[in-house]
Amino acid sequence: MPVSKLIEAPEITELTILYQDEWLVAVDKPAGMLVHRSFLDKHETRFVMQTLRDQLGQHVFPVHRLDRPTSGVLLFALSSEVARLLSEQNANQHWHKGYLAVVRGYLQQGGTLDYPLKEQQDNIADKFSDPNKEAQAAITDYLPLAQVELPIPVSRYPAARYSLVALSPRTGRKHQLRRHLAHLRHPIVGDTSHGDGKHNRLFREHLNCAHLLLMAKQLILTHPIHGTKLCIEASLVSWRPLLQQLGWPEDESFYRQALATLYKEQV
Repeated sequence: MPVSKLIEAPEITELTILYQDEWLVAVDKPAGMLVHRSFLDKHETRFVMQTLRDQLGQHVFPVHRLDRPTSGVLLFALSSEVARLLSEQNANQHWHKGYLAVVRGYLQQGGTLDYPLKEQQDNIADKFSDPNKEAQAAITDYLPLAQVELPIPVSRYPAARYSLVALSPRTGRKHQLRRHLAHLRHPIVGDTSHGDGKHNRLFREHLNCAHLLLMAKQLILTHPIHGTKLCIEASLVSWRPLLQQLGWPEDESFYRQALATLYKEQV
């Protein structure tokens, strides 16, 4: 497989809006973009929150977050009261969150991982936190969707194996999906904190893919004002070249069905 030259992502001046009404708005967050300003990334100049505010011409209120390298559905409220209602829904685990990930190795069967996680602390932001705090409950449902073997040597192995996986976290711990997949010994490709550098390099050099392969594909919730069910989906467009190279499904309905199967485990 030929080595592809990496192409830098263009500057984001406008976000893709996935859903909008007078109370809330959801966008398709690009990989590598911070949700809001942080003193931990003082030199960063691009933020979802500020970009969306300028795009809409009004204030927006974050109600959950995605890690910087994660792409996909990100929801904002358009008032502080709606933000409170949505945050309560999220905290009470009333949302269904569906993710897609590419992981190292063949994940043979689905299941539910109930594995508590110690709170990850930052040396600056969490310097006054208790380092001896007990591990918090963390539960993730997972389902393998497809596998591939690439004829590219990695370490002592003559070929490299990967799985496409659907994920649905029941809890919202920091880096939960990345840490849970690493615990299963199937780290997410592109994860520089919990992943495998050799496989990350393979995707950079051979598949023109230099970012974390974790997407918040779908968010299902009850509208906080009129009570209707909302299903908000991120597009596969940014992943389609990779899916084509690996021979994996590109049909959106395939992933809707897979995520619906995972949600049934959470009822």
